[in-house]
Amino acid sequence: MEHWVVFAKYSIIAFGAFIILAGFLMLFNPKKTSAILKKAGSTNLINYGELVIRMIPAAALVYYSGFSKSPEFFKFLGWVMLITSTVLLILPRRLHHAYSLKAAEILKPLYFQFISPLAFFFGGFLIYASI
Repeated sequence: MEHWVVFAKYSIIAFGAFIILAGFLMLFNPKKTSAILKKAGSTNLINYGELVIRMIPAAALVYYSGFSKSPEFFKFLGWVMLITSTVLLILPRRLHHAYSLKAAEILKPLYFQFISPLAFFFGGFLIYASI
């Protein structure tokens, strides 16, 4: 495999592991999860850092899609992540932050615990489909 394919594969595996770890945080410390969500877009560093970092696994999903066990899903998810990240980069940061505050208001800590199994499934699926 060429080095970019290997980089993309391990970026997706790392992203899947991150999602699984986020699921554990959601399950065992939902208040911390809510506090982290409230910080999205709160400063230039957090906003642009989050968006640029999110674009790495997004591009990896698109690039690696043909090598995965679920090429259509990988390509679709990657493009959705790239497009939404680009839109959020263009929009004023305060709108991103206002959206994250509203989402944190709607998603009560108990809800994070209920949806944490989805993070385990999704992260596990990304890892499975990329190996």
